[in-house]
Formats: sequence, structure tokens, C-alpha cells
Amino acid sequence: MVQTIPATKITLYDLEQRFHLTQNPADSFFQEWQGDFPPLSELEQQRLERVQVAVDNLERRSFLENTVKLAVLAPLLDLSGLFFPPFYVSTEDVVNIEATDDGLTIQGRIDILVMKEVLWLLVIESKRAEFSPKVGIPQALAYMLASPHKSSPVYGLVTNGTDFIFLKLAFQTSPCYGRSRQFVLGQDRDLERVLQILKHLAETVRET
Repeated sequence: MVQTIPATKITLYDLEQRFHLTQNPADSFFQEWQGDFPPLSELEQQRLERVQVAVDNLERRSFLENTVKLAVLAPLLDLSGLFFPPFYVSTEDVVNIEATDDGLTIQGRIDILVMKEVLWLLVIESKRAEFSPKVGIPQALAYMLASPHKSSPVYGLVTNGTDFIFLKLAFQTSPCYGRSRQFVLGQDRDLERVLQILKHLAETVRET
């Protein structure tokens, strides 16, 4: 009998036990979020300042996932070029991933999926502002494991609108992932860094 588990209920332990997922903490594994990137233009900095003002206004109340997407993710995807060819943005895609050895299927919906032809670039899992983005890491990794093309890494982003964590999943002998540090909107120009990383990932995948 096949057991179906919602992706929102999955844990890192489940992924480790059922899909042999491991974490690689070495800096050399996930270098794409590190290093020096070109400075942002004045227009890009102004757009990010408007995002900050919008979030400051929204934080006075409890804002949900759809508001996060509208106020934060949409400007970031636009500024990073991920709304434009050769990329394609899709939302609320249904994804299933199966552990064939024990009849388990994980099912869920990806909040935002950015693709380049058949290559997945970002699986963006947004959460309520009150939740740490860390709670979305197992869910995002479960979706990334469902990538049909195992020859290329898959990159992910988990955010609650104010905090951001990047992920990288590589399909080696067994799937292996790495994660960035947590970036915080309004702290140490972190939002600028998030945009720089997104632009770098877009360029990295564009060249593949």
C-alpha cells in the first residue's frame, strides 16, 4: 500500500532516512552564494529601498504567503531577470516524489518554480512572516529532490519575506545539499546580497 505524506509534514530526518539525503557543510560545495559580486546599480538599490518600506508597513500587521510573494519575491525575481527568457516562472505546481523501496509518496505544491527549459533553478518556498524560514527547508528540499534532471544542481530559496536561506542540491552517488547563511532584511545590506546571489545564480544557470 502506497503511503502519501504532505510535503508540509516532512522532516529532514525523513529525507535522510527515506531518500538518503545528506548535508555537505563545506564552503567549497556551495560556493555560488559566496564571494564578491558586482555592485548593484542605483536603480536596483532604489527598488530594494521601496521593498524595505513596503515590508515595514506590512509588518505592522500579520501578512501571509501571498503578500510575501507580492511585496518581496516579485521585485526580486524581476530585478534578477528571472521573469525573462530563457527562464520561466510557474506557481503552485503539484509535485510528487516517491521512495520506491517502501511505497512512500510525498506530495505538495511548490509556491514558485523558476525553470530554464527543463532545468529547475529555484524552488521558492514562502512562509508566514511569523515563521522562521528554516521550517521550509525540508519542504523545499523534498521538491528539489523531484527534479527530473539529475545531471545538474538544483538551487532553492526559502523565505518568509524578511529572512532568506539559499539551498543547493546535487545528485551524486546519493543526493547531497548545502545551505547558505540566513540573510535578514534590514540588516547589514542583506537584501542587496540576496539580489546579488539571485543574479549570480541566474547567470550561472543561463550559461548551462
